[in-house]
Formats: sequence, C-alpha cells, structure tokens
Amino acid sequence: MAASLDSPPASDDGAADPGPPPLPEDLAELARVHRVDTTRDTSGGAVPVPGETLVAVLAALGVDAATPRAVRAALEQHRHREAARLLPPCVVARTGRPVAVAVPGGAELWVELEDGGVRQVAASAGTHARVLPDLPLGRHTLHARLPDRSATAPLIVAPARLAPLPGRSWGFLVQLYSLLSERSWGMGDLADLADLAQWSGHALGAGFAQVNPLHAALPGAPSDPSPYRPSSRRFPDPVHIRVAAVPEYAYLPPDARQRADALAARGAALRDTVLLEEGLIDRDAVWELKRQGLHLVHQVRRSTGREAAYRAFLAREGARLEDYATWCALAEQHGANWRDWPAELRDPAAPAVARARERHADAVEFHRWLCWVADDQLAAAQRAATDAGMAVGLIHDLAVGAHPDGADAWALQRYLADGISVGAPPDAFNAHGQDWGLPPWRPDTLAETGYAAFADLLRGTLRHAGALRIDHVMGLFRLWWVPEGLPPTQGTYVRYDHEAMLGVLALEAHRAGAAVIGEDLGTVEPGVREELAERGILGTSVLWFERDYGPDGTGGPLPPERWREQCLATLTTHDLPSTAARLSGEHVELRHRLGLLARPLEEEQAEDEAEREEWLGELARQGLLTVPPYGEGPAADGDRPDPGPHLPEPVAALHRCLLRTPARLVGVWLPDTLGDPRPQNLPGTWDQYPNWRLPVADATGRPVTLEELAAAPRTAELAALFGGPGGLRD
Repeated sequence: MAASLDSPPASDDGAADPGPPPLPEDLAELARVHRVDTTRDTSGGAVPVPGETLVAVLAALGVDAATPRAVRAALEQHRHREAARLLPPCVVARTGRPVAVAVPGGAELWVELEDGGVRQVAASAGTHARVLPDLPLGRHTLHARLPDRSATAPLIVAPARLAPLPGRSWGFLVQLYSLLSERSWGMGDLADLADLAQWSGHALGAGFAQVNPLHAALPGAPSDPSPYRPSSRRFPDPVHIRVAAVPEYAYLPPDARQRADALAARGAALRDTVLLEEGLIDRDAVWELKRQGLHLVHQVRRSTGREAAYRAFLAREGARLEDYATWCALAEQHGANWRDWPAELRDPAAPAVARARERHADAVEFHRWLCWVADDQLAAAQRAATDAGMAVGLIHDLAVGAHPDGADAWALQRYLADGISVGAPPDAFNAHGQDWGLPPWRPDTLAETGYAAFADLLRGTLRHAGALRIDHVMGLFRLWWVPEGLPPTQGTYVRYDHEAMLGVLALEAHRAGAAVIGEDLGTVEPGVREELAERGILGTSVLWFERDYGPDGTGGPLPPERWREQCLATLTTHDLPSTAARLSGEHVELRHRLGLLARPLEEEQAEDEAEREEWLGELARQGLLTVPPYGEGPAADGDRPDPGPHLPEPVAALHRCLLRTPARLVGVWLPDTLGDPRPQNLPGTWDQYPNWRLPVADATGRPVTLEELAAAPRTAELAALFGGPGGLRD
C-alpha cells in the first residue's frame, strides 16, 4: 500500500524513514526569534525542518547561522539588541483598540502626528507599559527619550474594519489581454477595459469588472506572458495602452501620422490573425508596434494643462518612478537580468547608476512618460466604470511577488530576501511542493522601515481601483520560503506580523475608498479566514470547492444559503477549468493528453463525473435546475447536445446557485458567457499549453470580439439571470 503524500518515504527495509535529525536547541531558538518555523505539519505529525534550510533562510535575513559558534553569537546579539531597544521597530494599532508600548521607566513618550500635531503619552502607574491615546488614522511617528538616548519608531493607525460594500453586485472576471475589440492591436487594452465596464454597467447592471494583474512585464523576447510573474508590481505595463487614445496622437505631424497609420494597419493584422486564423496572442509583436507608435506620440508637444498634469504625476511618484524608469533604460542596454549587468550598476543608489541615468536621459524620460500614459488610461477606465453606475468599478489584482531579475528586485533589494523563492509545501495535490520563482518580502526590513515599500505598492495599485484582489492573501500571515538550490520539499514557513500587514493594507484601502478581496483558496491556516473577516476583507469562494465539512457535514456540496456572506463567489478562476469544460469533462481529457494525470484516465473521469452529478443533483434539489441538464432523455454515448446560441440549462443553474448565496460579490468568468471550453492557464505546464495567450472564444473555440460578445443571445440570457439593468436580484 502506497504511503500518503505527506508521509516520509519508506526505507529499503520497509521501515519508515526517520526524517531529518532533531535540530540543535540553539539553532531552533534562533530560528524562532526570527519568525522562522522549525517544523512542518503533515498527516503523520510534525516534521523537523532540515538544518540546511534554516541556515539558508536565516542567512537571507542577515543572520549568520553557519556554525554552532555563529548561532550562539547571533542569539547573544539578538538578546542584546532587544534589551537595548527603547521602542519596537514599528507599532501598528487599530482605531478603538488600546495599544500598550513597553518603555523603560522614566522615559518620555510622545506621538508626532502626520499632520504635524503632537500628543503626549502619559505614564502608567506601577508599569513600564504605556497605553497610547486615541489617535487619528494615519502614519505617525512615536518618540521616546531618556537622558542618555532617544529613539523613534513608525506608528501606523489603521481602521479596525473596512467599510462594507454598498449592497450586493455582480460583474465579469476578465483577463484583459484576451479581450480583443475591433480596435485592438492584437490584444486587449485599457480602452477595451473601459468599454467593457461601460457596456456591462449601463446595459447589464454589472457592479464591477475584475481584471488580471496589469503589472509591468519583464522585457525581452520571448517574454514571460504570465501576469503573475512581473518585472514590477508597482507600475502598469505599457503594452496595455491604446495608442490612438493618447491625446497627443491627434496632433501627430503628417509624416509621423503616416507612420502611425502603417503601425495601426499592422496592429489590425495581428488582431485578424488572432480572430480570423485562430492564432495566439503575441504580446511581443504587439509591444514592438506600440513601442514604435508611442515613440512617435511622445515627440508631440503637450498642451499646457497636460504638461502640468505630467509634472504633478512625476512629483507624486518620486524616487520609485525614477528607479523604475532607470531600470527600464538600463535593461535596454544590458539585458533584463540586472544581476548580469556591470557590477557598478547593480545597486540603484550607486554613483555609476546616477551617471548612467544622465547618459540615458532620453530613454529614462520615455519610460517615465509611458507610466503616466498608462496611469491616465487606467484612471479613464475606472471613471468609465463608475460613470456607468458600477457600485465598485474596477477590481485590480495584486500578484504575490515580482520576477527576481526585474525592476522591483533591483530597486527593492534591501526589502527582499536574496537567494529565496516563494512557493508551497508538499500537499495532497502536489507531493513535490511548488517553487514560484518570486523573492519574498523580508519581514524584519519591512518592520524597520514602517512597511513603507508595502504601503507604496498598495497605494499605487489602489489608485484607480474600486477594490483590490490580493493573490494568495495567506502570504500576509506566512510564506513558504524555498532556499536557492534546494527543492520545495525542503522549504519552511517564515511568518509575518499579520496584524501590521493587515493594518497597512486596511489603511491604504480605506484612504483609497476601496474594498479588499483575499484569494484564500487551497490550504489555509486555522484562524486566517476569521481574521480577514474581522477586518472586513472578503474571501473567495469557488462553487466546486464549497463543500460541507462541518462537524455534522457529509462532505457533499454546501447548500448556497450556507455560503459565507463576505466573499466573491464564482464558478471558476484563471487557474481552473472553464464551466463548459467542467460540465463536459473535457478538462480531464486535456490533462490526460498533456500527461498531467497522476492516475489512470478512467479513474479521473469517474471521479470527475461523480462530482459533476453530485452538484447537478444538489442544483435540482434546490429547484435551480429547472429542466433536465441536457434536454429530455439521456444523451447517447455521453455526448452533450449543442445548445446553439443559447445558454445551456446547467450553466444557467450554476449561476442561479451563485445568486442564491449571500455573497456580496458574484463573479462571472467572461469566457463562460459564450461557453469557451479552454482554461486561460493550466498549472503544471509551460510550453505544452498556450497559457496566458488565448483570446476569449465561443463554445467551438472560435475567437470573438467584445462587440460580438455584447451582441450574443447567450450574453443577454446570462445577464437576465442577474436582474438586467436593475442590478443583482436579491
């Protein structure tokens, strides 16, 4: 009998492998004081983390643990540093909740507010702990002073809970690159996003449109098409710009306009290749055309008002924009991997970088301008959404991290753990664990700097959002760190101060007037969902995963009325099969063709069929499946009759189920509208499947434009389920 996926492998004599030896007590203690887990939970109990892993993780945190002597010295240094502190590195408080700060007796303590005001903190009789007074929301500074020394620490006051959403609403979930219109240059752009929002808001009563991460991609050809592995999470990718929508485009001189028209014709040809020849989205080809067109537009003089707006943008974005634009200019000269650059250019603060910035001033300026244009079109898309009556508007997506070779990794080196990648431990779905290739935040540096880099990232992403989706929101609590050169099975969890991370997130979301949605699918540590709900952060509920695992539950489908209210409810996501594929079983056959199944095809198909019939049975019991799933009478040989241009009854029933839940937000996967059977991303594949390169298509796989989708009978039928222009039906 095979061992479970979480069990240690059997040794040659059949006895269980004892696993890693016990950790030295000093090493385990050093790991704990730096918030590094020393064991990993498995179905067979707690398993020690290998010492090699702890040494590598501690090294990434700036702690030498290579020898027993080094471990003892590091522990002593930590104890001395903590004893000498006047203040903690950072204090994060919630409004309405008292916060005590321990300081030496006799210390003077006061708060400098972000508006310049001062609040004294009175001493507490008989204790060194001081309770901070009620303070306004914001980023303040805590001061402490003794006769011989003084200290300051960032003090962040966050709302105890984010404001609730104004009622229930529904909207489309879209991968923007996949949404082509008759005016696109080979892939969806920000003008298409604005059109989607205007149409679905005005005509269908949608309350939001959720879009994939629009972060700047790592340059180079072929580029990585994944929006979840960007060069920078802080700035948008200029490939999403609609060139003709830049105001200066209208003032191109005749010769430049002729060249721009030629580029537009080539962009139309790229679009036709995707739509008429069922080709793949070629991001690199699209960007090459847009880059040339945007260079032409950049040379047009801006109006007085536009120039003032640009200067205001530069002042607002400051050093982070300067670093990003500098990285882009240097990457054009030396390649996208900054670790391969000349040594003197690898530190953004180095004098050589300043000289290079001056030497390549034109390129730096062009990349600054691109960020402004993209920001301007993002703002226009959000205005279009709210003007169309959307209660939420655009929901942007924040990826877990950024590419180790890219702009963020270069500019934020002190904040990121070098030689570490984020991933996931082994589980029942992946016995080998996962390595996502993204460097994680250093929790110690975040705290020491008042979470400034994290706050800046959130501020930029929230600027033109009605809500923000946080991918793998559990990462605000802990992340699985995988040291370079080790497999994911030999990683460990590093814990973050989740009270601080959530506080910074809540403050920035509150100031932006935005909601927050956490992607909390998969393995979630106990207490995480409850903590998120307490802070007013919505979760994510996918129908196929909602099962009754309560104390008296059967493990069957969870009835819709028992779903949680504070969530975005949907049928699928970018990493999961489409609804059409779920209902037909095609997703199992696809994984079989690509060699991704861990069991025989027949077993996988039988399990899939049982799950599907279980859910269809639940829908029928709920009165949501109003006619037999596939028409009158059984389908011969398992074939599903073609519904033609109309919405199949099982698809309608599944969406009715979402509507019956109390979920505040109901998301409709845009490709489901016309029955596209293909997933946008198939985890576990790279070049075996065209991940992140498929346009939205109909049930036959024929790509469709936004205009065709809006006019399709199936779209109107689906929208009618949600109440049409009147909004979501309660």
